[in-house]
Amino acid sequence: MSDKYSYWINNALESDEQVVTPLKQDIKVDVAIVGGGYTGLWSAILLKQKQPSLRVAVIERDICGSGASGFNGGCLLTWATKYPTLKKLYGEKEARWLVQESEQVISEIQQFCDEHKIDAELFTNGTYYTSTNSAQHGSMTPVVDELEKQGINSWSDVDSSEIAEKTGSSVHQQALYSPAAGSVQPAKLAFGLKRVAIELGVEVYEKTAMERLEETTPAKLVTTNGVIEANKVIMATNAWMIDQFKEFKRSIVVVSSDMVLSKPMKQRPEKGATVVDSRIFVHYYRDTADGRIMLGKGGNRFSFGNKVDEMFQSGTPYFELLKKSFCWLFPHTSEKNIEYSWSGGSDRSVTGLPFFGHLRGHSHIVYGLGYSGNGVAQTRIGAKVLTSLVLEEDNEYTQSGLAKGPRGYFPPEPFRWVGAMVVRNAVRRKENAEQDERQPNLIDKWLAKLAGPAGKADKA
Repeated sequence: MSDKYSYWINNALESDEQVVTPLKQDIKVDVAIVGGGYTGLWSAILLKQKQPSLRVAVIERDICGSGASGFNGGCLLTWATKYPTLKKLYGEKEARWLVQESEQVISEIQQFCDEHKIDAELFTNGTYYTSTNSAQHGSMTPVVDELEKQGINSWSDVDSSEIAEKTGSSVHQQALYSPAAGSVQPAKLAFGLKRVAIELGVEVYEKTAMERLEETTPAKLVTTNGVIEANKVIMATNAWMIDQFKEFKRSIVVVSSDMVLSKPMKQRPEKGATVVDSRIFVHYYRDTADGRIMLGKGGNRFSFGNKVDEMFQSGTPYFELLKKSFCWLFPHTSEKNIEYSWSGGSDRSVTGLPFFGHLRGHSHIVYGLGYSGNGVAQTRIGAKVLTSLVLEEDNEYTQSGLAKGPRGYFPPEPFRWVGAMVVRNAVRRKENAEQDERQPNLIDKWLAKLAGPAGKADKA
């Protein structure tokens, strides 16, 4: 295993040797896309599907999928659980549409993979949202009631006698099920998107880092071995946006989501389904095509100064915490069943939702980031927003509240990091007490509320 990439990427590289083509000359294009992850690749594909004559180029500083797209847990989840936040921010009509859109793109991704023969180990067998103690019971009831009123509820109660069999764990006491979800081998999806983009005529240049963006008209992207002159630019580097554009430094907070992967096991959750508990910094898990269990837990490390690169590691520094959770969820196993671990960074926004817009007011340069750990499927929505902005279309994507830039800011350092640590530790104490069926400290309960609407989005 490489000490650079996640298990997913190394696994995908074993079965699909990637041809890496760096940029070695100056070129002129209609649209340049910076970032070879899901957002950038989906954007390139959609642009070519809409206007095949466009010359589109994607540049990626490493290999496609080497960022969050290849380090996430592979859970295809929707925005249904975020309906109250969506309604508060954007109004009832748009909130309803965004929930439906987030469910629809999962079907679109499945159809796309089938059509283009992408073997991404993609299953659309739904998700289980569970409670593991009495404090968590009924936590989804207000959300489900709202969804029911809008006629868009896909959640139903799971009979208590079936929970253990469906989820693969006897720890869960209550569960809701929605068929509008799934799972995927993340790096294989990224590699597949790259292949299809190239087949459509997109120029993909890897090992090509943008050193400087000249915000002229046309724009110029300066790299080590060539300059790209582009009529339009899409910045799709997600958390890495803050490295070159300091105005986004307080728009997100980079937080880790850490994962372990077991050896192949006999007792597992329902094939292809994902399981998410009701904690603020959630446990999430699923099985894989070869019978392993992937378990992740969000909200462990908050990067001081929002340094991004150090958050992506082939081994998690929170292995002991994940090991404890694994043995708790699957008491029939032992730590010896765990074979791999890794850590990825998630760009969490204040609202827990991504945001898009025009960079510094330039009509020809657009950006998107802030998926908050819940973006595997939502990156396709992001690409619809970005391509619509680039093509200057007047539609539901350009008119969406998502396309109006960040909706809030975190405090500056060191207050942001200190505050994050205080809240994180309070959340841990509160949830540990609740799991032991004890009453949490009142101060911890109050501080835990400050985790905000992004709190249950750490499914990187």
